[in-house]
Amino acid sequence: MPRFIGFALSSLLLLTLSACALLPQRDPLNINVVGIEPLQSQDLEVRFAVKLRLQNPNETAIDYNGVALNLEVNGRPLASGVSDQSGSIARFSEAVLTVPVSVSAFSVLRQTLGLSQTQSLDNLPYVLRGKLAGGLFGTMRFVDSGNLSLPGAAASW
Repeated sequence: MPRFIGFALSSLLLLTLSACALLPQRDPLNINVVGIEPLQSQDLEVRFAVKLRLQNPNETAIDYNGVALNLEVNGRPLASGVSDQSGSIARFSEAVLTVPVSVSAFSVLRQTLGLSQTQSLDNLPYVLRGKLAGGLFGTMRFVDSGNLSLPGAAASW
């Protein structure tokens, strides 16, 4: 009986390893922020539409059924947003996805207090973290970073 248990466990281990090898190996998506546009806002919040360019460098299409974003500016959380958009990015193709994000008045206050007296709104560092939902094994997380220049936006906040 112990010999049978050992054989069964070994077989199960081999089946598990071979199943992992059957999962498709995908290159990560290339995701970049390509635009930020103002949306109609509520009382104590500002809303923007963040446009993302998604490039699929894989040989198979990538299906998605939701997007979530978190935006940090100058090392502090600023905006977040979700969208239940669904679609597909064809093999070796690209698409532009628009996600609405909200900025609360408290986030703006936190950002304002975090700016030094000499720091301008030009070239503020940002980090955009998000995920593109795609089912049990298809969810892809991404990070994009760079610098924002918001010379006109400061007066409207």
